[in-house]
Amino acid sequence: MMGDLLLRTLRSPSRLVPLDALLRANAGGSRMPQVLGRRLNADLADRLAAICPTEAMRRGSDSGGRWFELDYGECIGCGRCAAAAPEAVLPAVHLEACGVRREGLVHRWNLDTGAEIPPQAAEPPRLDRWLGRAVNIRQLDAGSCNGCEAEIAALTNPYYDLERWGAHFVASPKHADLLLVTGPVTRNMAEAVRQTYAALPAPKLVVAVGACGCSGGVFAASPAVAGGVDQVIPVDAYIPGCPPTPAMLLAGLAAVLRRRLGRRGADRVSAEAVKARSATAGAGSVASRANPQSS
Repeated sequence: MMGDLLLRTLRSPSRLVPLDALLRANAGGSRMPQVLGRRLNADLADRLAAICPTEAMRRGSDSGGRWFELDYGECIGCGRCAAAAPEAVLPAVHLEACGVRREGLVHRWNLDTGAEIPPQAAEPPRLDRWLGRAVNIRQLDAGSCNGCEAEIAALTNPYYDLERWGAHFVASPKHADLLLVTGPVTRNMAEAVRQTYAALPAPKLVVAVGACGCSGGVFAASPAVAGGVDQVIPVDAYIPGCPPTPAMLLAGLAAVLRRRLGRRGADRVSAEAVKARSATAGAGSVASRANPQSS
């Protein structure tokens, strides 16, 4: 069987999966919901809030009117909402809430108008910033069921091929640029998470992965759990899902690295400009000393 698989692989045409194809349907198979706000009403909102096992869906009201809210950081993709209200909730094909701040995971709709109240704006993924850079990632399991780890491992297969952008997984946080943390942080692992974060060199990028990493997930209320990752160490960005698909992980990592590497790239350009000006000034000074009559 393995021989047949190897022969079939070798005979297949060599092709690189386009980046756009990976990111365009990055939530396929994740079971994460997509809410159609125009089809929501008060009765549907109450029904959805009642059946959500993690209370990721809720409704309320304020001075702006009645609203319905979905927190992707708490959503475990159970599918109950899509089954209970298929006219208003569909399985998500593309999920933009990857690699965003915590508030960017919360989406809210006005029940009176059906319009979505925009969350924090998320920058579009741009993995081209990885080209020519080595990004070392240390993955830390703080109490995961290993569902997220299985998806993270898929990033290294030939289909997603994370290393084609210069991103590598490393064994020690001392060699890492980014800490990828999965699972709710159990109380037994809390100190290990803090020590791992302390060993991470600056700028100490941290990404929380999965519903458990974002909020504690279904284990948030457990006395054995300290909470989501941000209850123990600072977090730069969040990737929701239970578990997130490899493409969602790819998009999330792209978003946070584009944001931080862009800043570092600007600093580098500025430093190179200063260095170039210093070199020019130094050359002019040498020329003046060599030919004093020219001045």
